[in-house]
Amino acid sequence: EIFRFQVEDAFHKKRLDEFIFSKFPLISRIYLRRQIRDGKCEVNGNVENRGYVLRKNDFVEIEIEIDDTRNFQPEPVDFRIFYEEEDFLVIDKPAGMIVHPTKEVRSGTLLNGLAYYFESKGCGLLRAGLVHRLDKETSGLMVIAKNPEALRILAGEFQRKRVEKRYFALVEGDMDADEGTIEAPIGKFKDVHFWGVKSDGKPSKTNFWVRQSFDDVTLLELEPVTGRTNQLRVHLSHVGHPIVGDEKYGGRKFSRLCLHSFKLAFFHPRTKQRMLFETEVPEDFNLGSFSKQELEFSKLSE
Repeated sequence: EIFRFQVEDAFHKKRLDEFIFSKFPLISRIYLRRQIRDGKCEVNGNVENRGYVLRKNDFVEIEIEIDDTRNFQPEPVDFRIFYEEEDFLVIDKPAGMIVHPTKEVRSGTLLNGLAYYFESKGCGLLRAGLVHRLDKETSGLMVIAKNPEALRILAGEFQRKRVEKRYFALVEGDMDADEGTIEAPIGKFKDVHFWGVKSDGKPSKTNFWVRQSFDDVTLLELEPVTGRTNQLRVHLSHVGHPIVGDEKYGGRKFSRLCLHSFKLAFFHPRTKQRMLFETEVPEDFNLGSFSKQELEFSKLSE
């Protein structure tokens, strides 16, 4: 089926692939990139590559196989609904849960669970959408739009970087400073399908604050100023403090990756009121196993 869109203000001077991702939040990004690459997507009647920069009022057409939007079954999946209202809900995703079905994994994903939940509420899943994603290994807060207008507005907020995101991370060793910034370009090593610091990578910036020090690990609060793939994991490994449980990037073996999205702040898509959501450090970080001292957080930055 051919889908047609006109580019809105929020996507003026944005990449074609970013625009397409926002329109089909339930479809694999790999599939959507392949459609663009294979010439199944046109802008104003011309085939363009995924990096093409759009202008307001451009006309975009893309061919989508409908089965790809529905090729997973609703099923009960264990995730916590943190907050819900008419336009969106905020969920707390467990570590180890994949957000979107893949060719290899068709069940047990967040979208399987959301499909089941919305079906039970009499709401079509295809009217809702993922505004952003978390890696399989990362736990924490995610916002889910419940209607197309909320999806459009919230996606625009993420695109314009008006959403505040903070993470807890338990890392190896002691930090040299109580707060600071890590700046190092990140790129993909194509031969090993691995992301890391590269001289020709994209500029990347992460702010950090020490929240608790233990004998051989440190609890950090992190702010990803940019949003590169695996940015927090790559940056912390680069400075010699890999995340506990992140064996891929040099961390010790642990029951989980100790990275948790604990804070989301954004403007309500309808009322424009600032919405703030926060969670605690997950129990399965198992902080007590690293130190017997009483856990006392310094005041979180506002």
